Amino acid sequence: MAIKFTVKEGDAGNSTSFTLNARRTLDNNVMVFDHKEIDIVLMANKNKVVAFAKDEYSEEVYEAQDRLFQFLRDKGVVDFNSIQGGNIYSSMEAVILESSEVNPYDTTLLMISKFIEEERPLQEFEKAWNDQEEERLTDPGPEDSTEWDPEKYHQRRQGSIPPSGQAYGISSIYRI
Repeated sequence: MAIKFTVKEGDAGNSTSFTLNARRTLDNNVMVFDHKEIDIVLMANKNKVVAFAKDEYSEEVYEAQDRLFQFLRDKGVVDFNSIQGGNIYSSMEAVILESSEVNPYDTTLLMISKFIEEERPLQEFEKAWNDQEEERLTDPGPEDSTEWDPEKYHQRRQGSIPPSGQAYGISSIYRI
């Protein structure tokens, strides 16, 4: 379910609106599901951001989590020293920095939205490449296939072991 967020920037009253595929939990956490590899949870009561693997943990999941927290660190949203593996398998977490000038949770949601927008071309490219590769493998063109001629490859007698007859070699020594 998409949730529309509006974040006020500074005292001037400027506001930015964005939409995320997100849900609020009963304890007021925000779970963002827009990324292909990871789910991002903003834990307001614990003052942290946690990223979980969607399905299975892999290099792609770790790289996505690493890119997320580098992005948030570079934007000054999370504490650099707090980025670490979480206590849940395949999770990463970081502490959100405190601010008296702006709401840190709104700013974090805005930065998560910008990260997802920055990642979208990469995700679209990966999906297009995977679709193209699947198409190439399931329906090869004439340049990727050959004509099958069973007469060319099948002969009356094949292999080195005769299909009938007595075994030869050392196996004839052992008799019961």
